[in-house]
Amino acid sequence: MKTQGLQEGLKLLETNAPLLNLEFYNNGLLHWIAAFALVTLIIGALNITKHIVSDRLRELAKKTDTDIDDFLTSLIQETRLFLMFAVGVSIASSVLVLPAPIVNMIRLLPILALLFQIGIWGQLTILFLINRYIKSRKIEEEQLAVKTMMPPIRFVALAFLWAILVIVALDNMGMNITALVTGLGVGGVAVALAVQNILGDLFAALSIVIDKPFVLGDFIIVDDMMGTVEHIGLKTTRLRSLGGEQLVFSNSDLLKSRVRNYKRMFERRVVFQFGITYQAELSQLRQIPGMLKEIIEAQEATRFDRAHFAKYGESSLDFEVVYYVTAPDYNLYMDIQQQINFEMFEQFSEIGVRFAFPTRVLHMVDEFKVNARWHDHEKDVLN
Repeated sequence: MKTQGLQEGLKLLETNAPLLNLEFYNNGLLHWIAAFALVTLIIGALNITKHIVSDRLRELAKKTDTDIDDFLTSLIQETRLFLMFAVGVSIASSVLVLPAPIVNMIRLLPILALLFQIGIWGQLTILFLINRYIKSRKIEEEQLAVKTMMPPIRFVALAFLWAILVIVALDNMGMNITALVTGLGVGGVAVALAVQNILGDLFAALSIVIDKPFVLGDFIIVDDMMGTVEHIGLKTTRLRSLGGEQLVFSNSDLLKSRVRNYKRMFERRVVFQFGITYQAELSQLRQIPGMLKEIIEAQEATRFDRAHFAKYGESSLDFEVVYYVTAPDYNLYMDIQQQINFEMFEQFSEIGVRFAFPTRVLHMVDEFKVNARWHDHEKDVLN
């Protein structure tokens, strides 16, 4: 009824103003002016409403501790101009006489704009839910595990969202979705064969996410390379080595390798050997295991296991010592081992025990005497 009243008013103006009778594409100039004004009015009204609602929600969000109202504010702020424009064009087209194909396109325009806007809102919703889930994990290790899982999950969720929206858009455009899906299935098999290496890395990334052999921040060793995990992507995992350079592994190759995760080590087993000279006396040898036990137990964060006179070496009497550092930190282990070495050096010096080092003893023989003995031996044989 309102549109009919507007059209009757436009006809009255055209009758009283001949200039407005000029026609463009089967519509008078006044109709085009009215359509343009109506589009501008609708966009302005929607934009003003958006800012008013957004400001009210922002003020409300300052008074509450929940982040839901902040999220709603961001959704309204992300309402794009193209949706307002599509709505305005759709309404304003009612005052014009347009060909059927153009009318159909204009009717389709708000639907496509709304689907695209839903995609933007959906992306924000997915990111909001992911961030909220990460914040809900109170333990740092759980947060690292969740951060490791999120990139592949986010990718799959966004891909699924946009795939659904594209299918709905094509359906509204009159395309046969059944035939399209069938074609995509056949084409998908061909594409999967062509990019099977990439898909292998993608599924390997999902395996890392689900099984969690390591997470962000873990220090791992892969074959002869080591570093801290700083990124787990859909195709590659990147480590930051001790030297500072970045090490990049494909996910499939990484899962085929032997991975040692030092971040999950709760304590460190330490084995070391040393040798003393053969000049040591038996009473000194018997003292050494007990001295080592006292030295190790005097250190903090250690647990003594054993100390033994292990074997007779080529140039030393060899001992083997085993103890545990009850924390995984490497620097702590080195500090403890250093202090043990200092104490061993001091206490072994007090009882007169010397550390061995590789030695060789050469026996020099008088060549003339050897020859003389050999000739005497020959004479005895002949006689």
